[in-house]
Amino acid sequence: MAVHQITRHPKSHSAIDRAGAARGASLARRIGRSGPALCRSPPCEETNVDPELSRRQFTAMLAATGALPFLATSPAAAHGPGVPGQHRGVPEDELWRWGAADLAAAIAARRVSAREATESVLARLHAVDPTVNAVAEVLEAEALAAADAADRAVAAGEVLGPLHGVPITTKINVDLEGHPTTNGVVAFRDRIAEEDSAAVATLRSGGAIVVGRSNVPAFSFRWFSDNDLHGRTLNPWDPALTPGGSSGGAAAATAVGIGPIAHGTDIAGSVRYPAYCCGVAGIRPSLGVVPNYNPSGAGTPRTITNQLMSTGGLLARQVGDLRLGLPVLARPDVRDSWWQPAPPPPQGRHRGLKVAVVRDLEGFTPDPAVAIGLDNAAGALGAAGYQVEHIAPPHFRELAELWSPLVITEARFGFAQAIEQYGDEKVRTAMATWLAVTPELDLRAFSAAFGRRDQILREWRLFLQEHPILITPVSWQRPFPVDYDQLGPDAFREILHAQSPVLAIALLGLPGLTVPTGVVDGVPTGVQVVAERFREDLCFDAGEVIEEAHPMGTPIDPRL
Repeated sequence: MAVHQITRHPKSHSAIDRAGAARGASLARRIGRSGPALCRSPPCEETNVDPELSRRQFTAMLAATGALPFLATSPAAAHGPGVPGQHRGVPEDELWRWGAADLAAAIAARRVSAREATESVLARLHAVDPTVNAVAEVLEAEALAAADAADRAVAAGEVLGPLHGVPITTKINVDLEGHPTTNGVVAFRDRIAEEDSAAVATLRSGGAIVVGRSNVPAFSFRWFSDNDLHGRTLNPWDPALTPGGSSGGAAAATAVGIGPIAHGTDIAGSVRYPAYCCGVAGIRPSLGVVPNYNPSGAGTPRTITNQLMSTGGLLARQVGDLRLGLPVLARPDVRDSWWQPAPPPPQGRHRGLKVAVVRDLEGFTPDPAVAIGLDNAAGALGAAGYQVEHIAPPHFRELAELWSPLVITEARFGFAQAIEQYGDEKVRTAMATWLAVTPELDLRAFSAAFGRRDQILREWRLFLQEHPILITPVSWQRPFPVDYDQLGPDAFREILHAQSPVLAIALLGLPGLTVPTGVVDGVPTGVQVVAERFREDLCFDAGEVIEEAHPMGTPIDPRL
């Protein structure tokens, strides 16, 4: 299979915009300003999908089948908007603006085709990606072929997946058959994957169409998304700030409308921090929920910390789309020895639960914008009937400070050498600084640190029985300036201190959801919503309340 490296549209932006406007006008004439009208072509009469299917009915239908455990208790599923293209009450013509649930419902009901949705997202990609550089490899021909196959499946009356026909991006650190798993490393540009990773396979099995592969830092090892092979991804809100990492390309793509859902991975906040920086939502699920298997790396044993902390996740502009997409990403793949089926969440009303908000904690001072975000979230939850308390779980700082000694001690035996040999200058600098500021543990200390993790996890789980929802910062600071990790040990210690909330949750294997809480001085702010293991549904419920109170207005045009 041919390898298609990133392509750039030969037209000027103005020409692309005119072409996109013409396609949008044509589509608008057929589907109407208020949302898609019924298609009038003969295949509509042959399908066994109800042409009156709405987004509300579509999500409720999926929940009723038992296929979507995280969707079952969704307030949006019961009370959400019923007209595709009108999420949050804003009618839209251009399909690249739509959410995943809206698109999937409209495609299933034949109001629009998968090809139309894919062409719209690709046109948006060609219009804005030359500016933000979020997508490292464009899969246009393959995506259009997959869209045509998706439309044939609809016409044939086949059973459709929850993401059928929805254009998405996947991260370029996971295998996609026939394409290089570069992980942002020049030396890996010709390492062609022989089969799909678990993430790509599950998403495709759910009907998603991969239009491109998102950018990362080299080795996916920085909170800044830049590498010598694919270049720098810019934050679409402010190019002077990091878009986050390592799923920075995924977050930027989602924020500007290159797909309603993006795949990401997370071991140290690599889904949650980019989502925060770019003003979108991002879920890191519980340990074991998502199969985490990459065939090209199967010959190298995974370290203990990688097994316990690294997981796949998703980013989206709407929390409801994460709720829709996560069960697809979590489909069985026993090649990951840690994968297990998530138990269905208890049914019933969750509002009124106790919420713990971590805002004022000894040793940590939130940036004023971060404090505003925390207050916004607390206010929204309180207004919705949750019982909000300002209280922190035990041993927060100690827990966060365990992450680096454990992970970096293992990194000294192989990973650091690979970065030194193959990495670009910036990732080598980041690794060297991280090694310099982190104590090396001997076997006795390493074992004791894992034992302490177990003790703290027990206390946190008891805490979550009393306060089922925990709200923390994503970072104690606003998004860092670009390349802040290149400024030496003091700056690096500042970064590690700020990132303590995402590190702590990764270490414990709990679910963490980033949800935006508004914009302060032109920059997004947000919070992390945490719950007990396998209670992603509680995160989504609270997240939907917060996003309803503080809509972000994404997708945005790059503000560069």
